[in-house]
Amino acid sequence: MITPETDERFMRMAIKEALNALDLDEVPIGCVIVCENQIIARGHNLVEKLHDFTAHAEMQAFTSASEFLGGKSLHDCTLYVTLEPCVMCAGASYNTRIGRIVFGAYDQKRGFSKFGNHSDNEQGILHPKTEVKGGVLETECAQLLTNFFQNKRKSS
Repeated sequence: MITPETDERFMRMAIKEALNALDLDEVPIGCVIVCENQIIARGHNLVEKLHDFTAHAEMQAFTSASEFLGGKSLHDCTLYVTLEPCVMCAGASYNTRIGRIVFGAYDQKRGFSKFGNHSDNEQGILHPKTEVKGGVLETECAQLLTNFFQNKRKSS
């Protein structure tokens, strides 16, 4: 059974992944994918290290989770990610048919919800069966990003 405590526990694991990105001087976004109350994949941003704009935390984790499960469908899984997915990652989540997305901070500039989400009347970026919950440990997740960018501005 999914509870708010469960969501917070796994979001804390996603925050640990974001700290791994921070250690690499990457934008501190991290995620975990959970299936049957077990973490099956982890990811953090590797855009700078790999010189690849598609190397977002979610993309790393989708690949890892599919490999772990031996198939491309993640319909029984939950993605926990520290920042609302961008359109690219939301589109990838559509193709994985992920069952649930739980995110921390809202992304007012590039988050998928800015561009529409699914509803009863329209098809959106996410798979229609994907459940979404935002704002889990939002302050902690947002503070990681705020601190990172403030430090970047100070050092440039």
